[in-house]
Formats: sequence, structure tokens, C-alpha cells
Amino acid sequence: MAAQPPPARPRIPGSGLAKGLAVTLRTMTRKSVTEQYPDVQPDLAPRTRGVIGLFEENCTVCMLCARECPDWCIYIDSHKETVPPAAPGGRERSRNVLDRFAIDFSLCMYCGICIEVCPFDALFWSPEFEYAETDIRDLTHERDKLREWMWTVPAPPALDPAAEEPKELAAARKTADKLAAEQAAELAAEQAAEPAAPAAEPTAEQAAERGAGPRAARPETEPAPKEGES
Repeated sequence: MAAQPPPARPRIPGSGLAKGLAVTLRTMTRKSVTEQYPDVQPDLAPRTRGVIGLFEENCTVCMLCARECPDWCIYIDSHKETVPPAAPGGRERSRNVLDRFAIDFSLCMYCGICIEVCPFDALFWSPEFEYAETDIRDLTHERDKLREWMWTVPAPPALDPAAEEPKELAAARKTADKLAAEQAAELAAEQAAEPAAPAAEPTAEQAAERGAGPRAARPETEPAPKEGES
């Protein structure tokens, strides 16, 4: 047989009202805090979702942010340009050039999907929030305004010293060490291949000086004795 549920406790009449009054009394005894905005700017959290800043140098017009946006509030226009070959005899390439990048903040719901899916870190959260307009059509901000907000993006927090090193830094360091080792090996091989420079032969004057030195210090024959000397 199924276990019988425990009997419900009898409700005391007026218990709900007493709980509500207790919350009211507890709130009334606390000191109220008033933000003096706009005279004093609020101290926002570092990861506040204010507006979206654009670092257009990193944008490759991949259209991922526009396609993944659930509100379809990102508008991107671009054109293709031909890039000359980097080396003689190479092949020309084409690249996308950004013409327009706009966000309609009257439709944006600040989900942050566009920032997360951007593969080249071209979009960032900015804590700026004072962009109210009297006309809703003015809430569509173009790339010039988005670039201005980019410079208000706070710096990322410092890495935890006990955390693992990012894979990108480890790969870059490994490549740099390998390149330095190859350069050192090439330099050592070049130095080993060079013949040793022969010792410079002394000139006639240097040889004469060297030969005259000991003779002047110690003559071979003794001088003849003078008259009257024994």
C-alpha cells in the first residue's frame, strides 16, 4: 500500500498577514539609500550590459552576429575588393570590406549572443547606458557611434596566477622558442663553416724590434778594458 502523506498542519488564522507585516516592519527599520543620479554617476559592475561596442578592424563581415541575432537588429553591408598578390607570380585574392554596421537598440534584448558567436572579437560590452532618444528611429546607431563606445569598454580582469596558461599563449610561445632554436642552430653552423683567420705575420719593423730587444739588454761581447784598469 502507498504510504500515507503526513497530515497537514492546521493553518493559524492571520499567519499570512503577520508575515507580510513582519517584512514591512523589517524594511521600514532599514536606512534608505538614494542614488544622486544624474549628478553622481552610479558605480556599475565591470560586466554591465550597457551597449555594444564595435572594433571594426577585427570584423571580417562573416555575418555570424547578424544571422544568430534572435531579434534581427544588426544590419551589415559590405563589398568585395581584390587584393594584389603578396609575392610576384602569386594569385589575386578577394576580401570583404565593411561598409555599414548598425544595431537597432530599440529591438535589442541584450542577450549577448552576437558577442559570444563573434569568432574574431569584434564586439564587446560597454557599460555606457545614457543613450536615450526622443525618437525611436534614432536608437539605430551606426558604426561610428559603436566605435566610440568601444573605447569605454573596461579592460579584462587579470588572470588567476594559479590558472592554466591559455592554449593560444602556449602555442605562440612554443612557436617562438622553436624559431629561436632554429636561428641559433643556423648561426652556429655558419660560424663553424667559416675558416679560421690565419695569424697576421709580423712586419719587418716589428721583427727588427723583437730581434733588437734582447741584444740591447745583454750584449754578446764584453767591452775592452780601459788603460790603467786591471
